[in-house]
Amino acid sequence: MSNFRRILLAAAGVAAAIAVAWAGDAPAPSYKGIVPAATLKVWRDLGTGNGALARYKPATPPGHYGIGTAPTEQQIAGWTIAVPPDGANLPPGSGTVAAGEKLFSTDCAMCHGGFGEGAHGYPALAGGVGSLAGSEPQKTVGSYWPYATTLWDYINRAMPFYAPHTLKPDQVYALTAYILNLNGIVKGKFVADAQSVPRVKMPNRDSFNWKDPRPVTHNTACMKDCVPAGSVKITSSAAKMGLTPRTTGPVDNMKGSSK
Repeated sequence: MSNFRRILLAAAGVAAAIAVAWAGDAPAPSYKGIVPAATLKVWRDLGTGNGALARYKPATPPGHYGIGTAPTEQQIAGWTIAVPPDGANLPPGSGTVAAGEKLFSTDCAMCHGGFGEGAHGYPALAGGVGSLAGSEPQKTVGSYWPYATTLWDYINRAMPFYAPHTLKPDQVYALTAYILNLNGIVKGKFVADAQSVPRVKMPNRDSFNWKDPRPVTHNTACMKDCVPAGSVKITSSAAKMGLTPRTTGPVDNMKGSSK
């Protein structure tokens, strides 16, 4: 017997043992008249308990290993997306383009390039205007982002990449001002603060469709003119209809028969 065959047999044995252990003691539902008898046998052979869903039982109760602690309200607030598009919750403080340029050179340029062009595989922050409809769209702050407040919020929560939450509000305002200036959105004398940042009109804001195209549903079952469950029969499969590649398993063996 080859080693490969031994590995397959061992894996099959482990899988069967796990399936039996997880089968649970819930009564198995009846699929008579719905699923062919041959398919039900396959399910039993696979250890699924005649189609009953296996119930996962954790090996140890929660807290068994004593790892970690419950986060404080302050810690949770630090990672929450707290600044919406209208700038609500922006903290006091301010920052200039000049101050942001100095911070950018020391804390950001190593990843995003000296002029926001991107470096070492990290994303570009500037440029790409007019590229979104082309074959190589470049989604930067200037070409894609709809709100300047999102820039402040993202820097505040996630940057710099190697040490998030280390920048003070004034520093975040300064970096916001500099990156907006890099994209030609604000002038060199722009001062970013809680009042000025929400008023910045981003170039791509009007290109967004803010209407949800999904239909309104209320998850209410019709429950009218329903056919008897026992009369429902499987007559085909997605693989036979050419809708999906054929796989392996009980679904491939289903046929339009109640025997």
